[in-house]
Amino acid sequence: MADGNATPPSPADGLSAEQRRWARLAIFTALSMASLDTAIANIALPSIAADLKATPADVIWVVNVYQIAMVATLLPLGALGEIVGHQRIYLGGLILFTLASVACAMAWSLDTLLIARVLQGLGGAGVMSVNTALVRFVYPPNQLGRGFGHNALVVATSFTLGPTIASGILSVGSWPWLFAINLPFGALAILIGMKTLPKTSRATHSFDFLGALLASGCLGLLILGIDSAAHHTAAPIVVGELVAGVLFGWLLIRRQADHPAPMLPIDLFRRPVFALSAATAICSFSVQGLAFVSLPFYFEDILHRSQVETGFFLTPWPLVVAIMAPIAGGLSDRYPAGILGGIGLAMLGVGMALLAMLPVEPSIPNIVWRMVVCGAGFGFFQAPNMKALMSSAPAGRSGSASGIVATARLTGQSTGAALAAFCFGLVGHEGATLALALGAGFAAVGCVMSFLRLIVQPSTNV
Repeated sequence: MADGNATPPSPADGLSAEQRRWARLAIFTALSMASLDTAIANIALPSIAADLKATPADVIWVVNVYQIAMVATLLPLGALGEIVGHQRIYLGGLILFTLASVACAMAWSLDTLLIARVLQGLGGAGVMSVNTALVRFVYPPNQLGRGFGHNALVVATSFTLGPTIASGILSVGSWPWLFAINLPFGALAILIGMKTLPKTSRATHSFDFLGALLASGCLGLLILGIDSAAHHTAAPIVVGELVAGVLFGWLLIRRQADHPAPMLPIDLFRRPVFALSAATAICSFSVQGLAFVSLPFYFEDILHRSQVETGFFLTPWPLVVAIMAPIAGGLSDRYPAGILGGIGLAMLGVGMALLAMLPVEPSIPNIVWRMVVCGAGFGFFQAPNMKALMSSAPAGRSGSASGIVATARLTGQSTGAALAAFCFGLVGHEGATLALALGAGFAAVGCVMSFLRLIVQPSTNV
């Protein structure tokens, strides 16, 4: 195993091949754990509600508090990583995530489980906030696209296998085992990571604790407002949460107007490629959110398919993403991300439109090949876009850029889910078709923004 006291790498060279193998194992093990945990918790909600004697409306907070805690702390932890070192934030987050997983498994009431899930979300944010920043220091520039392709592959595979793994565990054990299973994998990733994760350079400015609170309030309240809207909370409450989130964001921008590395990275958004890459990421994950909320209702309520068939129909999308992500990542080392991302989002938009236009009684192949088109487009977009976003930020701002990668993903997914709920509230069961058509529109907007990167910076590989 590589020596943890080796000279800190720079983006100019990355790690050696041997160091890279071990660091990659630590990074991707932790990433898969954090990615899996949302999916497996969703599957376990009925069992948790029955065991802890909670109502369905209350037990949904097992998922919500994890997501809110994660989103609220992504940018502060990414900024802190630039000061103390990305590897320290990653390992600290991984340790907290692992210990909180044990606490979840030992929870004896809904309240104790929710507290443990908040801590688990904070740990997951430590992992997610600097994940792509570390990948940037692990791989040399000529393999960076491949590295981000592997990153997207891990997320897609975790998303694909999450429900299956959860169902398998629940078939032989109770819901606490869904969280306890993180202990051995977390311990392994911690031990390997302490030896092999690259020690990155540190910024000289101090950490703005008040700014961190404002950033957490801004993103946490915005996501809470979107989630409240999706669950049909009273309009005044939703409006209050969203307005408060915007106010916190305004105060944060005012406070850090002259900061050398603002927590909400306005300085990076002044870079056209960075801004366009972040916007296209939000569009793509909004499409995913719209699709994966609306499609189960479409298959079961409109097409009258069983839950087993619905699971089968949903599988091709993430499965093809897992196949396409490393391919697209390798291509992004040779071709502009503006072209690759535009092609991917065009395919995704076509796939969503085709799903919206399914015949009244479609055959199984008729459904599956449309899902394959969506998965191929989504997978072809992700790795090149991630490379463009990270490469357009200076090395010293990798933490903030990495935080934006994760924030864009979670914000897009939450927005898509809320819009899908709105579509159902608007036209009932037919809302599924409306949501799919809306997803095609989001993909089209993202496609245009991706190709715009060729205009704003045509001479580079972004």
